[in-house]
Amino acid sequence: MPWFPVKKIRKQIKLLLLLVLLTCAAWLTYVHLSLVRQGRALRQRLGYGRDSEKLTSVTDGRGVQAALSTQRAEDSSESREEEQAPEGRDPSMLLSGGAGRLPPLNFTHQAPPWREEYKGRVNLHVFEDWCGGAVGHLRRNLHFPLFPHTRTTVKKLAVSPKWKNYGLRMFGFIHPARDGDVQFSVASDDNSEFWLSPNESPAGAQLVAFVGKTGSEWTAPGEFTKFSSQVSRPRRLMASRRYYFELLHKQDDRGSDHVEVGWRAFLPGLRFEILGSAHVSLYTEESALKMDHITHIPQSPASHVGGRLPQEEPRADMLRPDPRDTFFLTPRVQPSNLENVLEPCAYAPTYVVKDFPIARYQGLQFVYLSFVYPNDHTRLTHMETDNKCFYRESPLYLERFGFYKYMKMDKEEGEENEEQVQRRAFLFLNPEDFLEEEDEGELLHSLEPTQASPVQSSPRLRAPAALTEAPTEARATLALPMPPSPMHQPTPRRSRALSWAARAARPLPLFLGRAPPPRSAAGQPPPKVYVTRVQPGLRVSPRALAPLSPRGPPWPPFPGLFLRPRPLPRVQLRAPPRPPQSRNRRTGGSQATELRPLARVQATQESREGQAHPLGLAAPTADLNSSSETRPVTSFLSLSQVSRPQLPGEGEEEEEEGDDDGALGDEAASEDSEEAVGPALGRWREDAIDWQRTFSVGPVDFELLRSDWNDLRCNVSGNLQLPEAEAVDVVAQYMERLNARHSGRYTLLRIVNVEKRRDSARGSRFLLELDLQERGGGRLRLSEYVFLRLPGARAGDMDGDGQSPEPAPAASTRPDGRPELCRPLRLAWRQDVMVHFIVPVKNQARWVAQFLADMAALHAHTGDSHFSVILVDFESEDMDVERALRVARLPRYQYLRRTGNFERSAGLQAGVDAVEDASSIVFLCDLHIHFPLNILDGIRKHCVEGKLAFAPVVMRLACGSSPGDPHGYWEVNGFGLFGIYKSDFDRIGGMNTEEFRDQWGGEDWELLDRVLQAGLEVERLRLRNFYHHYHSRRGMWGARRGARSRKGSRAERP
Repeated sequence: MPWFPVKKIRKQIKLLLLLVLLTCAAWLTYVHLSLVRQGRALRQRLGYGRDSEKLTSVTDGRGVQAALSTQRAEDSSESREEEQAPEGRDPSMLLSGGAGRLPPLNFTHQAPPWREEYKGRVNLHVFEDWCGGAVGHLRRNLHFPLFPHTRTTVKKLAVSPKWKNYGLRMFGFIHPARDGDVQFSVASDDNSEFWLSPNESPAGAQLVAFVGKTGSEWTAPGEFTKFSSQVSRPRRLMASRRYYFELLHKQDDRGSDHVEVGWRAFLPGLRFEILGSAHVSLYTEESALKMDHITHIPQSPASHVGGRLPQEEPRADMLRPDPRDTFFLTPRVQPSNLENVLEPCAYAPTYVVKDFPIARYQGLQFVYLSFVYPNDHTRLTHMETDNKCFYRESPLYLERFGFYKYMKMDKEEGEENEEQVQRRAFLFLNPEDFLEEEDEGELLHSLEPTQASPVQSSPRLRAPAALTEAPTEARATLALPMPPSPMHQPTPRRSRALSWAARAARPLPLFLGRAPPPRSAAGQPPPKVYVTRVQPGLRVSPRALAPLSPRGPPWPPFPGLFLRPRPLPRVQLRAPPRPPQSRNRRTGGSQATELRPLARVQATQESREGQAHPLGLAAPTADLNSSSETRPVTSFLSLSQVSRPQLPGEGEEEEEEGDDDGALGDEAASEDSEEAVGPALGRWREDAIDWQRTFSVGPVDFELLRSDWNDLRCNVSGNLQLPEAEAVDVVAQYMERLNARHSGRYTLLRIVNVEKRRDSARGSRFLLELDLQERGGGRLRLSEYVFLRLPGARAGDMDGDGQSPEPAPAASTRPDGRPELCRPLRLAWRQDVMVHFIVPVKNQARWVAQFLADMAALHAHTGDSHFSVILVDFESEDMDVERALRVARLPRYQYLRRTGNFERSAGLQAGVDAVEDASSIVFLCDLHIHFPLNILDGIRKHCVEGKLAFAPVVMRLACGSSPGDPHGYWEVNGFGLFGIYKSDFDRIGGMNTEEFRDQWGGEDWELLDRVLQAGLEVERLRLRNFYHHYHSRRGMWGARRGARSRKGSRAERP
């Protein structure tokens, strides 16, 4: 056993421990220096009750280390907001293992080689004509971050282009002047974000400072401390290293656009200074690269492609799944099995205008719409907040009155019957307002000239306290009738004469009211005032008010009535006409009574509005000065009694005050009267709200109110809806014939789609798309045209193309003589026909790249190889279009190069001429289109050689909108997207290249005129998820030639 010097070790234990400590210190120093070279120095945390803290790290989706910042300033009070993930993303989703993990992101981990001449500038990418003020809006841009509108450089991190609706992305490297802790701050109008990486790798960028998240936050230039999120925590930077940074900025159409980044050493009292050219450098030099070269553009957590989670709830109904979207993937029933199901019949609708002379651009009036079942949700219901044209109501009417005319309030106990409600629909008249014949005669004889003062004797007229206005939204029209009591029930009416007068002992009603029957003074309750609301503009014609006395002239309708201005539009108060004055003015004598105002309560109510206004007349009574109590007020919805009675003699005092202030006229009821009244304001109560009121609605189908003509006024309504009963009846007839032919071989699973084109003279054409189950087989797709021929209808001596005579119409086999289905001749569509997308382009690199990517995705998702892309290039300088076509994964393509200026008509004609097969479909297309997956199937179904052409309606997306959140409108007047067989296109003469050589805008309407004159139908449908992207017009051919366009407003359309 070897000897071990235990005793020596015990004696030298202290020296050994010291040696171990020195060794550990040397190892830690080596590790620290190694991490410093990588930009990740070990830092000890102080002031948190712990000796040290372990360095943590996370990995992104590709397994590459991305250091998570653990640095905290001792005196920092910042929250974790600056380490948040980009807008709309959960931070855990950008990290591995997080809930709801996103697909792997293609981050850039290795920076390109750096050169010394890169110093003094940073890369700047501009995304123009994109609305919104939040950085999240910029990330929703279709081309962000790889295809900016402009690539350039700037010398410092402070930019103000003085423009609107744009987004900026600045990136590069920061070169610190010395080692130490540095704070960053960002200021902008509107929102901005500043990202910084702990090294030169873009994949490690972290959000360190930002201004707002919603688009409404902004700062003044140089205002670096307005928000707590603007200032970052101290960051340890080394002068020997460079650090990747990224600055994102979004500006809307308001405010002073600017964005700047400041930095300072983490020392007290220092101010932020703009990060200038001495401390920044380019990420890479890209001035010599074309716009389709994108491999050098960095992708970081701030700016990357993909990784967006789908929305949980679609904002538009059109985004919800529909069987139509993927029904084309179902195998189709063999056409041979459907040949003899229905008897053949000629198809020549009456709305075809073959050889009919039409004026220029008049073809729009001969395009009809088709009905669709079931609902395809193409109606833009989410856009009807501002556009309600679907309901065919005046916008002013809807804004003021809404849809209340479609509602019928339910009758409650004690309310008037339906007849009374209808009679009082606008004027709120009470049935008691109409007098009987005997009552009318009695009132006429009871009027005496001395019972009312002449008009000339009252130059100063005001209303009593009972004529005050209720605090409601609209002006109140007041009346003073007594509600009928059970002991005085009205007798059946035999006359509809209106009475404006009352007996001497009764108060005269103010507004079409009837005076109550006389009662004893002891048991007479205080009268009530009815406050009603009258719709604006509804008045009773003065001619309808017959004179009540044959001796006097008709009373003027509303004498002595003045209104004062209100903040909101009001309905004018109605004042009662005065009784006819006596021809002998001296007859009144001392019995004539002047109308005097009761000014206290009147002034109280008017002072609420802070203004004084003249008042109307009060109703004359037998003794106007004998009223000693204030009349209670009854609202139209509720009754509210006045809290205190009027003191005796108060009316006489107010009458004397009226005499003293008579010279002041209408100024007596001013704001100064509020102080004299004081607590009288508390007498009024708010109107009661009937939360239990219910109503009924009539069977109004707004879809039935629409017609099948091409509506150019409403751009949010969807396809016309076919009634379910009609669709089911046609499908039932067809399935009966189908099973009779094949002995019950097929079973109907679902009606996927039914389209109807109506012809009221000869019948209707239907496109049936049914989901069938074959006996002993799988699911099959039936998609065929049928014709519902009217009994006895003839299509003429010759068929629509003049090639074969029409079979004689057979008599209907249905015993009830109803229309019967038949198979229209030469109206069958081909499933495997080739479709050629023809697109002319010039200097639209980012849109060409997007279009080719969409076409490649269409081929990958559908597996359909029976289509080709034909690009007609007018000498594009921003990209190599031919190379892009070769790289794209397309089944077929053609590249045509033309010289000279851009000409859309000439480009489309050149693309059609390149197609050799006359029995194939050419689709005249635009570059800025988002296609649904069933676009190829939709084009083939609605294009029939010699019969049908297809002009789908595209939805134009608004500024800042995307296919995932579509806001916009249907392009109802554009026919630039057009599908037609090449043989038909050649037969009508092709594009008008002579007339539309130097301008464009109108060539689609001119083509439509010739297509209709050739005897073709044009199918017009709104397609689901078929969008026209919003794009910038700056730098395009349409912007340069828009002034010469015939239709300048349509210079940019599909």
